Amino acid sequence: MHEHRELLPDPLPPEPLEVVARWLDEAWAARVQPNANSMVLATSRRDGRPSARVVLCKEIAPKPGYVVFYTNYLSSKGRQLQDNPRAAAVMHWDALHRQVRIEGEIVPAPASDSDAYFASRPWQSRVGAWASEQSEPIASRAALLEAVSGEAKRFGVPVPGSPGAPDSVRANIPRPLHWGGYRLWADAVELWVEGEARVHDRALWRRSLMPLPGGSFRPGTWSATRLQP
Repeated sequence: MHEHRELLPDPLPPEPLEVVARWLDEAWAARVQPNANSMVLATSRRDGRPSARVVLCKEIAPKPGYVVFYTNYLSSKGRQLQDNPRAAAVMHWDALHRQVRIEGEIVPAPASDSDAYFASRPWQSRVGAWASEQSEPIASRAALLEAVSGEAKRFGVPVPGSPGAPDSVRANIPRPLHWGGYRLWADAVELWVEGEARVHDRALWRRSLMPLPGGSFRPGTWSATRLQP
């Protein structure tokens, strides 16, 4: 038997990303998985060939309606998003019997946002962002560690992971221009709650997005409908 769980309200709420933000807060509070903000991000190449990987959702902005993740702009996903700036994402909390699907348009986050987030990262991660040419081939792991060591030396910090390396280091390690955030502006959001006897609760919200100068959008009003499971 399933324990009692909260199904989607009737009528459906007007702002689906407010529900997503609440669900994420509840997933963190429940401590049911180490990275409650893990999110599968699906992109596609110019020829339509898809690929997917897990990223971390670092912000949900219910109004105007986007989610944020950070990565290397020159990575495979970054190059695919350059060619085809549409993506889909899935957040799944198995222990809470909930799933979120988001589809929409991708734009780079403002540089000021990327700078602020990069500065908040552990110093080891900031060194790694400089050392790794993400998704590019490398001869060996030893070669990768040598690159990390070289960047640590350049910034005057200990080698990350070396014996005795401190958890905290005061160092000026700026954000590389090839690293930063993306905003996934949602034009479709689907919420799913596991139901008794596989009679799940499922609803879909859609809206239009009008492009604006500066990498933003004017969103339309959400239209919601329930879906059969």
